[in-house]
Amino acid sequence: MSMESKRPQLNLAELHQLKWLLGGVLAVLSAWTIFYMEVAAWTWLIMITVAVPVVLAKPELTTRVPRWAHRLAFPLLVGGFVVDLALHLKEPLIPVIRLTLMLIFYRVITPRQRRDDLQLILLGLFLVVVGGVMSVSILFAAQIVVFTACALVFLLVITLTDAMEQGLTVDDEAKRPGEVPAWMRMKWGRLAERLRQCVDWRVAVFGGLLFGGVVVLSAVLFMAIPRFELGNSLFLDRMISRKAKTGFSENIQFGDVVDIQRDTSVALRVEVSDHATFPALPYWRMLVLDEYKAGGLRMSAVLRRSLDATTKNAGQIQGDKRLWAGAPIWTFYLEAGTSRFLPLLGEFNQLTFDGGSQDAGLEHGLRVVTLGKEPVKMLAYRVEGMAFGPALKTIDTDEEAAKKRDNRKPTLLDLPGLLADDQQKLGAWVAEIGAPPDSPSEFARRACAWLKQRHVYSLQSAIRSGTGDTLVRWIGSKEPGHCELFAGAFLLLARTAGYPTRVVLGFKGGSWNPHSENLTIRNSDAHAWCEIFDRTSDTWVRVDPTPGSVPMGEATNAVHGEAALTRIQDDGWSARFESLQMFWYRRIVSFDQQSQLKLADTTKKLVDGRMRSLKKMLRERLVSLKRWLKEPWDVRRISWWTVLVLLPAGLLVGWRVQGRSAWLRWRSRHSRSGIDPVRREAGRWLQKIQTEGAWSLELAVVRAELERLRYGARHVWPEPVAVFSRTKRALAILRRRSLTFVKESRRNK
Repeated sequence: MSMESKRPQLNLAELHQLKWLLGGVLAVLSAWTIFYMEVAAWTWLIMITVAVPVVLAKPELTTRVPRWAHRLAFPLLVGGFVVDLALHLKEPLIPVIRLTLMLIFYRVITPRQRRDDLQLILLGLFLVVVGGVMSVSILFAAQIVVFTACALVFLLVITLTDAMEQGLTVDDEAKRPGEVPAWMRMKWGRLAERLRQCVDWRVAVFGGLLFGGVVVLSAVLFMAIPRFELGNSLFLDRMISRKAKTGFSENIQFGDVVDIQRDTSVALRVEVSDHATFPALPYWRMLVLDEYKAGGLRMSAVLRRSLDATTKNAGQIQGDKRLWAGAPIWTFYLEAGTSRFLPLLGEFNQLTFDGGSQDAGLEHGLRVVTLGKEPVKMLAYRVEGMAFGPALKTIDTDEEAAKKRDNRKPTLLDLPGLLADDQQKLGAWVAEIGAPPDSPSEFARRACAWLKQRHVYSLQSAIRSGTGDTLVRWIGSKEPGHCELFAGAFLLLARTAGYPTRVVLGFKGGSWNPHSENLTIRNSDAHAWCEIFDRTSDTWVRVDPTPGSVPMGEATNAVHGEAALTRIQDDGWSARFESLQMFWYRRIVSFDQQSQLKLADTTKKLVDGRMRSLKKMLRERLVSLKRWLKEPWDVRRISWWTVLVLLPAGLLVGWRVQGRSAWLRWRSRHSRSGIDPVRREAGRWLQKIQTEGAWSLELAVVRAELERLRYGARHVWPEPVAVFSRTKRALAILRRRSLTFVKESRRNK
C-alpha cells in the first residue's frame, strides 16, 4: 500500500482532447493578427473563426472529409498561391499571408498528428512575427503574450501525448478502419472536470508566476540591451503597402473630408517639451491643393513632381527655420493609414525620424513633408525649432528666381473648365463683396463674412442639380455646407478677384490628455482651409472661411500654453485607455539608446534619492531611540513594555502547546480534498523514517504511532502534534548518533 495516494492523471484520450482544444485556440489567436495588418484576407479569418468552434464541438466531423478532398488540397493551395502571387508581384507578402491562413484553415478542419500540430505552431508563429513587425499596438502585445503561453502549454501536451503513445503496445493502438477515435466522442464538460481533479493548482500557479517572471525579465533585458539599427521593419515594409484610410491624398472630391470627420479613431498624438509654447488653436498642415476641377480639388502635376523630386532616404530633414535657445521639442506619433503627408504646424529647423531612415522629402516653398509611401505602422518623428502662425514667408530655392522676385507674375489664379456664365456669377459676387485692391486681408474678411451670411455650417449638404459648376451652384444657393465647400468657395472668389489662393488640408485643434500629457488628434478633427498670397509682405496668409473660425490671418494665440490645454482637456475613460497606448509608444516602441540613457540617469537619481531619504530616516530614528532610552523609566512604562514582550512569547508557547494541535484537528474536520491532512502528514514522516534506513527503539515506537495516524480509525489516534514532535526528536537523535559514529570511526583509523 502506498504512503501517499497519487493525484489522478489524464489518460491518452483526454490528452488528445486537450491537444485538440489548444490547437483550435492557437489557430484563432494566429488568424486574429490580420486585424493589425492591411491584408484583404477577411474571408479566411471568418472561416477559421467559425470553423474552430464547430470542430471543437464536433471533432468527429473532421473524419468525414472525403479522401478526394485531401488529394486536391495540395494542388489547390499551390495553384491559388501562384495566381495570388502573380496578381501581387509588388507585394509578395500578401499572398504568403493568405497562404498561411489557408494552411491553418486546412489544419483546423482535418485530423492532426504530431507533425501537423507542430506545423500549426510554426504557421501561427509566422503570422505573429509579421503582425509584430507591422503593428505597434499595445493590444497586439497582449495577444503575443497569450499566444506564447498557449503555445508553451500546447507543446507540453504534445510531449506528454507522445510519451504516453510510445508506451502503448500494438494491440492498444489497433483501431478498425473508419472508426472514430474514442476521444472525439468525449464531452468537454467531462474534460473540464478531469482537469480540475488532475491539475495541481500550486504547480499551475507556480508555472504562471514563472512565465510572468520570464516576461518581466524580457522587459528588463529590453531596457538594458543596447540598441542596434536592423533596418526599417526588417525589410517587410517593402513587401506590403498600406493605403491611406483617411482620404488625405492628392485628389480630394467634395465630401471626402466629411467622411474623415465621421471617423473618431485616433490619427495623431503629439507631445511638446514646453507646454507654455502650445498655441491656442493649432492648424496641423498636411498637404496643399492648388488645382481646381469641377467637383473637387487636386494637386497639380507640377506640384506633385516638385514633391517627388525632394524625396530621398534620410533619417533627418533640415528645415528653413533657425534654431533658437530654449526651443521646444515636438514629438509626433502618426497612426498607420492616416496619410503620407506629415502633419506640421509650419516652419521648423529639423525633423528626425525614430526607428531609422525614411523615404521622405521637404518641399520648402509649401513647408510640406512627404513620405515615399504610406507608413505600414505607427510613425514617430521629432521636430525641433517649429514655429507656427497665420502666415508663411515665401522661400526662393533658386537664385535666379530670387533676382527676378519683383518681376514675377502672380500664380494660382487659374480656374479651368468654368463656363462663361459661372465666371460672370463669380465676378458679380466679387463686386458685391467689394474690397480695396491689393488688400488680401480685407478681401478675406469681407468674403468670409459674405459666405457666412448665405450659408451655415453642417456636415450634411445637398447641392441642387443643374448646369454649370457644382461649387458655383452651392455658392448661389442657401444650402448649408462643410469646410471643404467653404474653402473651395473662397478659392473661387479669391482667384476671381485676382488673389493667388490655395487650399490646405490637415487637422484643426485636438484634445489634451492630462493622464499621458499629450494632445490627441482624431480623424474627426480633419479640416480644410485656405491660404491667400499677400504680395506686399510676400507671405501666404491663412484664411479659414468656415463659420466659427478666425477668417483672416489674425493671431489666434491670445490664450495659449497651459490655459489653452486646460480648455481642451479630455478626462474621460477613453483618455485613460489611450494614455496606456501613449505609454506603450513612449517606453516601448520609441525606446532607443537615448531613452536608455535617460532611463538609466532617472533610475540612478531615484535610487540616490531613496538612499539619502533612507539614511536620513535611520539617523532620525536612531536619535529618537537614544532620546527615548534616556528618558526616566517609571512603573507604567515598565509595565507596558513587559506586556509587549511577554504577550508574543505567551502566544508562541500557547501555539506550540495547544494551538498547532487544534489547528490540525480543525483542518482534519473541514478538509475539502480527498486526503485527511493528519494522514498526509503522517505519511510524510513515515517516508522520512523509511529514507533514513536505520532502526532504533525510539523510531520503532513513533513508527507504530504514525501508522495508527495514517491507517487507523480516528477514535484510536494518539495526539497528532505530539507524535510528530516525538518523531522529529527521534530522527534528530538518530542523526546525531550516526554523526558521532562516523567521527569515531575516522579517529580510530
